[in-house]
Amino acid sequence: MKEAIKMVVFDMAGTTINENNIVYKTLQHVINDTGGYKLTLAEILEHGAGKEKFQAIQTVLKKCVNVEDEQLAEKIFQSFLQTLENAYEIENIYPNSNANELFTILNDMSILRVLNTGYDRKTAESLLKKLNWVVGRDIDALVTASDVPKNRPYPDMIDFARTKFAITDPELVVKIGDSIIDIQEGQNAGCALSIGITTGAHHSDQLKSANPDYIIDDLLEIVPIIEKYHTPSQVV
Repeated sequence: MKEAIKMVVFDMAGTTINENNIVYKTLQHVINDTGGYKLTLAEILEHGAGKEKFQAIQTVLKKCVNVEDEQLAEKIFQSFLQTLENAYEIENIYPNSNANELFTILNDMSILRVLNTGYDRKTAESLLKKLNWVVGRDIDALVTASDVPKNRPYPDMIDFARTKFAITDPELVVKIGDSIIDIQEGQNAGCALSIGITTGAHHSDQLKSANPDYIIDDLLEIVPIIEKYHTPSQVV
């Protein structure tokens, strides 16, 4: 009998947090202003969603305008960080639909709740503060792009979280996110399930291209999936 799922790793923006695509709208604005481009939000989302943000900028420049210029990418990145910080101070940010409810349910099921993100730690912690989410109460851990050597689609952030809680088997972990690269991250980490959600960067057909185990439209849909997937060991 399979062991019970011990951890769910969630992406932040677009998955557990509703911030109306502020991060990618900001990225679009800064790339266009700095480079003199006219990239659309759809292009930014297609090539940058879910990635560590410097990596996202490099990918967008290469894929959309055929530019490989590390100095330009760094200039855009620094401007992006400051612009995003200012935007997050004034814009409304909310928990995604049913995020708080799901965190409570998983806690009651003795399943760890971990957030991971392509943001750096400073940005991620500012979001938690604005949402009044506290590590150790609402979630069990936060892992950010600045905590690990390699970012999505590499499994480093999930591996980091497993190590933190001494979970040696990746098949005791579920990953859920709103972008293709989230799904790839879960697959590369060997997670039991890699689940896409349609509340953020990529729509259902885009998510399907990554061959997730499931695609859901609401966070609470994960509960019956987890319950169906495993039966906790019984104590005799």
